Amino acid sequence: MTDQQSEASAPAGDPPGLDCTALRPLLAARLSSDEAPPLRARLLSGGRSNLTYLVECGSKSWVLRRPPLGHVLPTAHDMSREFRILTALAESAVPVPRPLLLCTDLSVLGAPFYLMDYRRGVVPEGTFPPGMAESPADRRHLSETVIDTLVDLHAIDWTACGLDGFGKPEGYLDRQLVRWRRQWDASRNRDLPEVDRLLVLLERAKPRSGPTTIVHGDFRLGNLMLTNATPPGIEAVLDWEMSTLGDPLADLGWLLIYWGEPGDAHLAGGLDDTMALTARPGFLTRSQLAERYSKARGIDVTTTDFYEVFSLLKLAVIAEGIRARFLAGRTVGAGFSGADVTAALIRRALERADQAADPKLHP
Repeated sequence: MTDQQSEASAPAGDPPGLDCTALRPLLAARLSSDEAPPLRARLLSGGRSNLTYLVECGSKSWVLRRPPLGHVLPTAHDMSREFRILTALAESAVPVPRPLLLCTDLSVLGAPFYLMDYRRGVVPEGTFPPGMAESPADRRHLSETVIDTLVDLHAIDWTACGLDGFGKPEGYLDRQLVRWRRQWDASRNRDLPEVDRLLVLLERAKPRSGPTTIVHGDFRLGNLMLTNATPPGIEAVLDWEMSTLGDPLADLGWLLIYWGEPGDAHLAGGLDDTMALTARPGFLTRSQLAERYSKARGIDVTTTDFYEVFSLLKLAVIAEGIRARFLAGRTVGAGFSGADVTAALIRRALERADQAADPKLHP
């Protein structure tokens, strides 16, 4: 998929959740002119949570992010936090879109939003464009670049880049377990006792966190914009809505559950289409990714079982929130089939717990 994300076909007029007439004065001020040219906007596909739009004004283009329509979980979809982390990382070794404008005035679009620059590249979905990552050597290089970018993120001095107060350095896993139990209580509209069972197992098997780092919260191949080069590099890391300060292995566990490899039974109908991509010859395996991360950072990664199970549980909670919006007719864009993704993720989490080296995770 090319450009910031693949573009969804949109009807004439403003896309849902965006009012170009209300947005125009802000862009006029940004352009330092009395009046901005007429705006054009369209919804970009990909995000099943925050909504992402391409906004064009004359020859200029930006990307706008705002919360979803309808059911929104407490503490989620904080535009100010996304804007702050992008600002902090703008000059770092981690490539990000440059943030340009934050608006918290609800009278403009009915929700907070921010603008960032428009990057051109490829966000992978079910396939790569012709000529990209065609050789095993290119795929290995891409694998190494992905994990090295995560290493770079976790090596950033978060105090030096102005992120004091962005999260609490201590007690990350304790807070996460409490938070996601609350999120589940806020999202559930049916009885799924397996979620409560998983929460008990995770509390029992909770490891001790290492030193605090920036945590992206959704670090995976599908949230990386790649350069259209041979071999491909990373143009930008996208979707920072779940970023915080905390346990870096949370990011590693999240990446691993999205990283398919040969023999995975769940590649068909997996978490996203990139799982089948990484199962192709040349891509590093999950254990090789973890080993490269461990060597680069000099830390033990033998507790990734816990983080993978926890990641699958979090995804199940998120999926249930999306399902609630879908059933209420409040989703925007493609990708909302109404399939019971929540139940599938819960099954995977229980299977992963059963395979864990730590017996405390065994159902």
